[in-house]
Amino acid sequence: MAVEKTMASSSLVEVIDRILDKGVCIDAWARVSLVGIELLAIEARVVVASVDTFLKYAEAVGLTATEASAMHA
Repeated sequence: MAVEKTMASSSLVEVIDRILDKGVCIDAWARVSLVGIELLAIEARVVVASVDTFLKYAEAVGLTATEASAMHA
């Protein structure tokens, strides 16, 4: 009896489904300065997730609508 080895491969749909299910957060920060004087500062946070996933974890990190309105008041 021969053993066949198959390579597991994921389709693009499976990869996108997993990203939307689990979510991905990219947090970047950059600063440009010249002779000790800060010329430019950039801070970016990108979240890629489904609405259900985002709402499930948003309250834990303080990103709900009630938290945001309280911060701006």
